[in-house]
Amino acid sequence: MNRLADKVAIVTGGGSGIGLATAQLFANEGARVIIFDINASHEDLSLPPLNEPSLPSSLRVDVTSAPEVESAIKHVLQTFNRLDILVNVAGGSGRKWGDGPTDSCTIEGWEKTLALNLDSVFYCCKYALQTMLLNQKGVIVNVSSVLGMVGGDDDFATHAYASSKGAVISLTRSIASYYAPHGIRANVICPGLIATPMSQRAQESEHIRARLSQLQPLTGDFGSPQDVAQAALYLASDESSFVTGSVLTVDGGWTVR
Repeated sequence: MNRLADKVAIVTGGGSGIGLATAQLFANEGARVIIFDINASHEDLSLPPLNEPSLPSSLRVDVTSAPEVESAIKHVLQTFNRLDILVNVAGGSGRKWGDGPTDSCTIEGWEKTLALNLDSVFYCCKYALQTMLLNQKGVIVNVSSVLGMVGGDDDFATHAYASSKGAVISLTRSIASYYAPHGIRANVICPGLIATPMSQRAQESEHIRARLSQLQPLTGDFGSPQDVAQAALYLASDESSFVTGSVLTVDGGWTVR
């Protein structure tokens, strides 16, 4: 349908899971897509002319590094002369660093989880907004989590993660309010359990699988990366031109319980 024809879009964390599904969908809809991912194996910004279907290109970027983010966005602007859409998907669990309930969460777990899930979003929004302000238009879509909205029980007691995702919601709504007079929209998606590499622990847990009918009653199963990508497409496209500051849950009913 070419809903994103002539648009230049950055998708962070686009190497796998939700980010990859989003990058591929946006490219199929006519956007010039550049993936920022720490696992990207190359830096290639040569793409076909606008309005021609293309595959996403990629840049190796550590989005927890402000200088790397600033440099990468400058590279995009030097190549394409503008930036229309930013989708922040990059992030992850802090369990490996000791994230957990507040009393037992390690200092390293807290600091690294917030850097991965919140600082990264701030850096990308900061440098994207600088060019969007010049053009007086732009769209930001940030991916949070249901755990940024509701508390988790013993199976989901990662308080640094929940805090970082809740802060993403607050940051997004602050951006939406402040930059609305400049024609810039910002919205946030809160996925539930989605079948991605990040949720491998949950996918392999018989206990959590047995709970899915209660956690996500709409299907009693994990969602797919495409479910979230379709939501991102709506929020990035002109179909949502009167939508800003929204929190869209893609969670199979998790947050209505």
